[in-house]
Amino acid sequence: MNIDELDCRQLAGGITVKVKVQPRASRNVISGINGDSLRLALTSPPVDGAANAACIEFFAELCRVAKGQVAIVGGQKNRAKVISITGVDKIGFLAILKDKCRFD
Repeated sequence: MNIDELDCRQLAGGITVKVKVQPRASRNVISGINGDSLRLALTSPPVDGAANAACIEFFAELCRVAKGQVAIVGGQKNRAKVISITGVDKIGFLAILKDKCRFD
């Protein structure tokens, strides 16, 4: 698991990052990197958009931005998603990941 392999792209005003979601986990946590995607475990089930809402809330809290600044721009009905976060740059996001998450 190498954070440098993560597909995190800088955009005007924010970033996008690939995420693979594991619903119905025991806790909400970034559990590692799977290829070029973050592996995100969420307690919510993939029913009625609950996992998508939990994913948005997780990244908003992680990056300390409003929930309105986080959006799922790809994969709304799949476990593989693309998340957009405005108000954060790539360097800052990777620093947050290195500080808050463990990649062994």
